[in-house]
Amino acid sequence: MRRTVVLLGALALFLVAAQVRAREEAVPQDKIPKVVMDALLAKFPEAKIAKCTKAKEGEDVVYDIEFTQKGRKCEADITEKGAYINYEKAIAAKDLPKAARDAIEKRYPKATLKEIMEETEVQGKAEKLAAYEVVLVTADKKEVEVKVSPDGKILEDTGAVQSGEKK
Repeated sequence: MRRTVVLLGALALFLVAAQVRAREEAVPQDKIPKVVMDALLAKFPEAKIAKCTKAKEGEDVVYDIEFTQKGRKCEADITEKGAYINYEKAIAAKDLPKAARDAIEKRYPKATLKEIMEETEVQGKAEKLAAYEVVLVTADKKEVEVKVSPDGKILEDTGAVQSGEKK
């Protein structure tokens, strides 16, 4: 009985993951809608696109565009109507605010910071620094992504121990 429940749970998880992947679709640069490209280039005029995917999020189709701007790695989420949801820009470790750095160090002592992206949320014309997405390598060599607010609150952590798991 227990084995059946575990297998059904695993199957359900697999189906949900497959469904999420199925909804995300690669988009060649020449197939990105003009309104989306215009929005991207208005804010990032020298964007060199590396990858673009689109997915349905709620009622909107959102284009997730990975690109570089003047050699800096960036990413933007733009709706099919040309409205920004958010954008991210890579920053140097030295530019990570002390509160965010301290929160990460407390959770992952002796970790090596691999990549840091500064995330800005956009609502209409208002833009607000929302978080830092930090990819790090823990002391025991595991790669983890942590999303931390500018004031040091951990918002997401892929390395967090799930309930019932032992660390």
